[in-house]
Amino acid sequence: MKNTSLEFDNVITVCRTLFINKMKDYGSAWRILRLPSLTDQIFIKAQRIRSLQENEVRKVDEDEKGEFVGIINYSIMALIQLELGIADQPDLDVSKATELYDAKIKLTKELMEAKNHDYGEAWRDMRVSSLTDLILQKLLRVKQIEDNKGKTLVSEGIDANYQDMINYAVFALILDPLAPQQ
Repeated sequence: MKNTSLEFDNVITVCRTLFINKMKDYGSAWRILRLPSLTDQIFIKAQRIRSLQENEVRKVDEDEKGEFVGIINYSIMALIQLELGIADQPDLDVSKATELYDAKIKLTKELMEAKNHDYGEAWRDMRVSSLTDLILQKLLRVKQIEDNKGKTLVSEGIDANYQDMINYAVFALILDPLAPQQ
């Protein structure tokens, strides 16, 4: 059996580094985004991945890996927004934002490890395109929950859906690895 925990950490290291560098460039301007705006950003990235997977011609020379990284980071931002609420102005420094990022990743990794145990790493036999479709399905669920003002009758909440999207995107990047970092 492959070391999924280590592979997860390697993917997150790339995502976390980008998050920190963008925090240094832009600060926490993302803190003003309402949850539906973050959901829509993730939706755009997932739709672009699906389009890249289906279309033979690409007008922009980029692959889907960067979009999966974006899904991970925007989903973490959404989880932070769920916890802290929306800010009127950027209010997090790099250190605090990174601390929150790490806390959300820790919980998400624990969920992944529990599900991975129960499902027997079935995702390893999946196609990246199927993981993309599952992310899109989760996004449609989140949009419906948002439209329902966060209320569900029998379903898991928005946070669990964001965590699943993170894990599916990590799995996609494990199956189709990121280029080694220089």
